[in-house]
Amino acid sequence: MNALERPAAGEIPAFYQRYIDQADGRDLLEVLAIASDRTWATVRRIPAEKAHFRYAPGKWTIEQLIQHVVDSERVFAYRALCFARKDATELPGFEEDDWAAATEGSPRSLRAIMTDHDAVRQASITLFHGLTAEELHRTGIANGNRFSVRALGWAIAGHAMHHVHILNERYL
Repeated sequence: MNALERPAAGEIPAFYQRYIDQADGRDLLEVLAIASDRTWATVRRIPAEKAHFRYAPGKWTIEQLIQHVVDSERVFAYRALCFARKDATELPGFEEDDWAAATEGSPRSLRAIMTDHDAVRQASITLFHGLTAEELHRTGIANGNRFSVRALGWAIAGHAMHHVHILNERYL
């Protein structure tokens, strides 16, 4: 059994399964690379002047949406690292709308956010690549839910794909 393969349904809360279902590829490292490529392919189609576009009042701008993807990956990777290292601390959740609101008016361009995305993604790939099969199967609790380490990696890729679909359907 390949420890990087798609996780079983019981390794992640049901709500997050929709993200794993959107991740394409045979193993975790491949799905992370594919998700990165598809994110870039979509972002390249966005004109700079559209980066502050909202498809409806109260919705995030394109920049906020991409920053949310990057922020979420950092959180999920931190959770994976804690669980891989047998940290038994129950980790908190985070309020995505509050985090997005905190980026309102940020001077960072969409391209700068994507440069950050690339650095974070490379760090995630390095993290998961360096874990043993035993570490990838370890679990922990975040936001009151149990996750396996590898399921968090798959959720990173699938979550990005979820937002790429939203970008394509509602913003572009």
